[in-house]
Formats: sequence, structure tokens, C-alpha cells
Amino acid sequence: MSLQRITESLNTLFASYAIVFWNDVDGEFSASVGNLALENVNLVRLNETPALQVKIDIERQLDQRWLLYSQQVEPDPHHDWLLDIRLRSKSFKADSTSILLDDLGLVSQSLRGYLKERAKFLRSKDRVERLKRLVVASDNADDLDRKMLAVLTRADQPELFSILQRLFAALVSDGNVDLNAQPKLWQDIVSNDLSDAFWLLAKALFGYTETDPSLRDLLFRILVTDFCRSLLCDPAESLKHFILPERNLAANASVFTSRWRSDLSHYSSYNLISAAVERDLELNRILSGFSADDLVEVMTFEEVERRIISDLKDRVLGGAGAMMESVFTLIGRRREGHWANSILANANDVSRALAASYDALEAGTQFLSLKAQYPDGFSFASAEAGFSAYQAELFRFDQLYRHFNRAAEYVEPMGWAVLHELRQRIEANYSGWFIPQLSSAWDSVLEGEAGLLSTWRLPAVINQQDFFAKVVSPLSDGGAKRMFVVISDAFRYEVAEELVQVINSKSRLKANLSSLLGVLPSYTGLGMAALLPHQTLSYKTNANLDLVADGKPVSSIEQRSGHLAAYAGVAIKAEDLLVMGKDKGREFVKDRQLIYIYHDRIDLIGDKQSSESKTFEAAADTVTELAQLVSFIVNSLNGSNVLVTADHGFMYQESALEEADKSVLSDKPEGTLRAKKRYMLGHNLGSTNKAWSGNTALTAGTEREGSLDFWVPKGASRFHFAGGARFVHGSAMPQEVVVPVIAIRESESEATKTKTVSISLLGASNKVVTNTQRFEFIQNEAVSERVLARSVVISLRDGDKSISNEQTVTFDSSSQLLDERKRSLMLTVLSGAYNRNKDYFLVARDATTKVEVLRVPLKVDLAFSNDF
Repeated sequence: MSLQRITESLNTLFASYAIVFWNDVDGEFSASVGNLALENVNLVRLNETPALQVKIDIERQLDQRWLLYSQQVEPDPHHDWLLDIRLRSKSFKADSTSILLDDLGLVSQSLRGYLKERAKFLRSKDRVERLKRLVVASDNADDLDRKMLAVLTRADQPELFSILQRLFAALVSDGNVDLNAQPKLWQDIVSNDLSDAFWLLAKALFGYTETDPSLRDLLFRILVTDFCRSLLCDPAESLKHFILPERNLAANASVFTSRWRSDLSHYSSYNLISAAVERDLELNRILSGFSADDLVEVMTFEEVERRIISDLKDRVLGGAGAMMESVFTLIGRRREGHWANSILANANDVSRALAASYDALEAGTQFLSLKAQYPDGFSFASAEAGFSAYQAELFRFDQLYRHFNRAAEYVEPMGWAVLHELRQRIEANYSGWFIPQLSSAWDSVLEGEAGLLSTWRLPAVINQQDFFAKVVSPLSDGGAKRMFVVISDAFRYEVAEELVQVINSKSRLKANLSSLLGVLPSYTGLGMAALLPHQTLSYKTNANLDLVADGKPVSSIEQRSGHLAAYAGVAIKAEDLLVMGKDKGREFVKDRQLIYIYHDRIDLIGDKQSSESKTFEAAADTVTELAQLVSFIVNSLNGSNVLVTADHGFMYQESALEEADKSVLSDKPEGTLRAKKRYMLGHNLGSTNKAWSGNTALTAGTEREGSLDFWVPKGASRFHFAGGARFVHGSAMPQEVVVPVIAIRESESEATKTKTVSISLLGASNKVVTNTQRFEFIQNEAVSERVLARSVVISLRDGDKSISNEQTVTFDSSSQLLDERKRSLMLTVLSGAYNRNKDYFLVARDATTKVEVLRVPLKVDLAFSNDF
């Protein structure tokens, strides 16, 4: 150390102490101590001045500062004649080890030898500076080794879990994994003589005691141990030699892997590394002998997820009844895990596809379970009964078919064959059973003297052309100052039901779903015109067959806006309204009482051959966009009364149509003015037993002189396939003419406020006595429109420090039975010393918001389990 540095250090000490002892044991600075530039400091060489004289001099000059220099070691207190002075003084050392002790803030002189052994690490000023941020005064050699390892690996925390995460992550380079690599971080550990310290830590935490240790071997043992500990059956013989031998320490492998998987900064490295390990283990071969029930708690490897999905798919294809219920239970548990977690599903294509596989399995299971309730197909006593049956339950076939295929769209691009057979089964049951059965039953109540086509009226169901008079006007008469009417093109009833669920999950909003009997033919021009306020409605027999309301053309949005002006109203596209923003939007609606907003997503995509395959994607987008539009109207435009409806629904099937799906019409009838896939319009078309027929005066309320005859194909058939035919509308199937109406109101009532379910811990025991312990919880209320499901992350904690693995559990039961709302889980406690008299805590935090929803004190006493 330079004299300048010594002078600076001593001046710093003299700023706080009047007396400083300097024991320079090696006499390194004996010749130069007198040359130090210390102002107003008396230098005393203790080997030249008797102790009594030193005492007398100091006592006579109490206002002076003293540097007491000695080349001897500091004497034992029992033989120290200057002990009383030393106790009110400060010691100074100028050798490098002492300086390091001082710089690091360490108090134990016994560390002097240790620091010399760590000279390679301490040679770097940068490393020392980073180490200083971690050191506490009471640290011993083991503590310092652990913190030096943290510095070398740049770990988030100075503990082995964080160090390991960094080391294992270093096995990944540019997305490629080399399990045999010696990453630079490990080379730094070796070159700084800290590898032995690392393996001692691994031994203490995991019981890892291999004579020829390696990162690869440790990794395999940790992952395989976690895998085997999570199995609900005996592990495969080919894996047992990898299991860490000490049972209580092996539990730490599960805690570590759980934390690694849930750490978003190391999420991708875990996925890549575990995939490399499972390939080396040839895990797909090993897993063939396990069932989904055996693997339900295993989150270690992605291949496990594939095996479970395959097993569940086989159950769905071959099962029924109680077996189907087990499928739902297993799906729910896997969604709470790592690979198919909904929160992490969009992290990469694989996670998204795995999550979507479960979505498809769930929808497919529900579809087949619903079909099992109708072994004899459908039969309606009347059109009213058929219409009600579709509204009440049969729409679920369309919805579940859509959900299944939408989920499969995320899986198929991965090249996985797991859903192929199930997809064929669902398609056969939808296109080959549900649609024909529904068509036949609906046809029986549609035709005939008393059939629906003879009146196109249903008791208690409003016709679409009466929408304004019987739905909008009563609300205005009831005090609504401003009405917002959103019309979404081809917004089918089953899609509307999904939107209602989304809206009702939001506080302050209440959505009610009803329906209209749509106009026939069920196409855009007629449906849009019918929804407008009008006294009369008629066709112009021009090239476009334009609709006229009260004598004014209403085919375009500009024409509809002009028509609405007479009602203090306006028409606007949804995207044009949204782009205005809050202030301009309020100005736009300020002087208007009736705002018709037109949204087009499903029809825009489905009605084109090039994009009709994206119909279900468009339906999902529609739910999102309409929810956002409603929120904008309510929150930004102060719209307290909103109606969402449609011009018509649609028919869609995934499979290509065959000649049998084409109507048997040999030619268009004379008088045809327009011929589309699902309807024909014209004059004097007459009737035929090969199609449903009628006149728009009856089915849309057009004036007699301005009406047209129509033919529409029966069931789901098409008149022709030109220009795409999988997406169609125009005829009279329930999917086309059960037109949804969603009435949305804003309210501050407690009844309209939403909340998430609350949970409680069951059982009287408040003690953890084994490394792995089961906990049971109860969901306090059933999920409903206003009580929302909740996913929570549960762990054991010492204050805020986790002492266990974390488990994600979703509480989403809608059952009124308490037993069906119970959920249990296993938590593995990190091995270590726990104070049996201290309170630790079982903590549950919301998986999305991280808000703590439960904290229960308990004791941890692992004495019994650690003895065996």
C-alpha cells in the first residue's frame, strides 16, 4: 500500500477517533511511518516508549491525536497494559489482507488465511466491488465462497439456485444446447479455484456426491429426480440410477426446478435444456408405459405433456360418462402447470400449441358428451319448440365445433398428428350428424300448412323487421336519452353468447341475450334494412335489388345515415368511431339520440373463397373487437344503453363440400333476379318441393308491391359452390335466422359488480412435518357471471422468502356442491433447519395480479422426516 493511501486511510480514522493503534507485525512500514503527512498527530513508537509513559502523555494531552505504532502483534487483553486506551481507540492495518477485510466490512480475523487462498478471485477490482455489495460483517468462509460464485456467474441472488440457473442457461448458445459444454462461467469458477466450493454447495443442497462431478451429470440428476418424485407410480428402472440418493435433499431438486420453470428470465433456457435432456434419455420410449393419471403431477419435461395429450385423446375417442369427467379434471390440472399454462401460452409456438391441444380436447369432449344426450337425434313439436331448443342448448354444437377447430388451428401447423383422428370424429359428427339431424327436425316444423314458413311468426319472439319498433323504441320511451345500436355482420347467436360471457365478466356492465326471428332470405342487404326504423320496406327492381325504407334507399351506410337523420340519428362504421377517440367521439354523438354502428369482421372474412377458412378466427376476433367497442361506448361516450345485434348468422363447416351437399335444382326458375349459393330472389318463382320458398312480404315485412319471391335451399345444402361454399348464409336454418340481440346496461348496483372467487384452507392442522405435504382448499363460492374464476400461485414462505416449490391452482367450479369445489395440491419444502416455534406462512397470490389473497401461519417441524 502506498504512503498516500495509508495517509488517507489514517486521516479518515482520525476524523472519528483521537487514538489509533497500528500493529505492523512485519515491520513493513517501520522506516517510513515517520514520513507520513499527518497533521496534528503525535506519533509514538511503542517499542521505544514505556506503556506508563504513553498513558501519562495521553492523559495530560486529551485534546491531542495519537498514532500508537508497534511492530508486535496485538497483545492478549490480559497482558495488555494499554487495554483501557485500546478500548476507546481504533485499530489500523496496512497489509493487503487486512485492507481487504476492512474493505469488505468483515470482522473475523480468522478469515485472513482464507482471503489469501482466494487471491485469484480478489485480484480483480471489479469482482471485489461486486462482492462488497453482497458481503455482511458476520460472513464466514462458506458464505464468501457462495457469494464469490454468485459474482462469477452474475446470479440474481447469492444462493445455489440462482447460481445454477445461470450456469445451466450458459449451456444454451443461439438457441442451441450443448449439454457437454464447459461454459465460460464454469471456466471462471475453475480458474478462480472455486469449483470445490461449488460441489460442496451441491452436496449440501442436493446430496450430490459423485466422485467425478460435472454440470451435465448434476443437471440430469436434478431433472430426473424431479420427474420421478412427481410420478404417481413407480419410476422406470432405466431412470432410477439418476435419482438423488438422500430423500430429504432430493426434495430440493423439485423446489429448484419449480423455481427455474416459473422464473420468466430463465423460462426459455429451461425449455431448451429440458428438451435436450429428454432427448438424451429417450423419454418418449420410457413414457409409453405411463398413463395420464400417472403423469398428472409431472411438469419436468415437455414430452410428458405430449404423452398426456395423446392418452386423453384416446379416452375422448373411446370414452363416455365418468371417463369424460376424468378428462376434464386432468385437463384442468395440466393447464395449471408449466407447459400449457394459459398465462404463458403465447411465449412460443410450442406452448401455444400445447395449450390449444387441451382447448381442443375439452371442446371435443364437451361436443361428444352433448351428442350423447341426443341418441335419437332431434324432434320438435313445433317451430317455437325448435327455436327455443336451439337458443337454450343446441347452439352449443356450433359453438363447441368452432372452439374445437379454432384450437386445432394452432396445433396443426406444428405437424403434430395427435388431433387428426379426433378432428375427423368431430367433423363427422358435426357435418354428418348434427347438421343433417337438425335440418331434418327443423324442416318438419318449417313446412306444411301450420309450419313456420306459412306465418314466419313465433310466439314471444320479435321479428327482425320489428326490431326498432319493439326493442329500441320502448327503451327510448322508458327514458333512455341516447341509444347505441351495434350491428355486426354475420354475428351468429353462439358467438353472441360468448360475447355476453365476456361482457358480464366486467364490473358495472350487465348484458342480457335474447333473439329475433331473422328475415328470410337471411342476407346482408335485407337484414340491415330490416333493423332500421321504418314504416315501410320495399325492393327496387334495379340491378342491385336495393332496399328502400320509407321511400328512401338504405343500401349503403351513407344512405342509412341519411335515413336515420329523421330520427335524430346517424350511422357510422365501428372503426371510424373508434379512431375518433374520447373527445371527438363525444362531440360526434352529443346532438344525436340514435347511433347505428356497423361492424364487419365475420362476413368480411368468411364471404370470400380466399379467406373463408379463417371464419372461426374472425369469430374470435369479433368477440374481442365488440367487447372493446362496447367498453369504448360505455366508458368514453357515456353510453348507458347499448344494443348489439346482427343482420343474419351463418353456416360453416371445415370439410370440403361434396356433390350431395348441392341442391337438386336442375336450373334456375324463370323470373329469377338474383341467384346466390343460399337464396334466389325474383318474381313469380312459384314453389318447389326441392327448396323452401315464400315471399318477403311475409318473411321480412316488405310492402306487397315491393316484395319478391324467394327460394332457399333446404337444410345446409347450397344451390351452387362457385366462389367458395363452406361459409354461407341466406336460408332458414337456425344458425342463420336465430338473430342475437344483446342488451347492455351500465349500472353501479352491487348486483352488477364482479369479483373473483375467494378461497380458504381446509383442515385444522397448522404444522408441516414432512418434506412433501398435501394441502386442501375450498372455493368459497361458485363461479357465475358475476363471480369469476381465479388462478393462484401457492407456496410456503418465511416472511417473503419462498421455502418451497410453487403450485398454480385454478378455482373455476360452478358447482353448488362444496365437495366439488375442493382442490388439493402437494408442496415440497426446501430442506434445511427450521425453527419449530416460529411462524412460517402458507401464501396464495393471484397468478395474474400477484395480489396476496391468502396467508395462513403454520409451523415447520421436519425432525421426523429428516431422520429417515
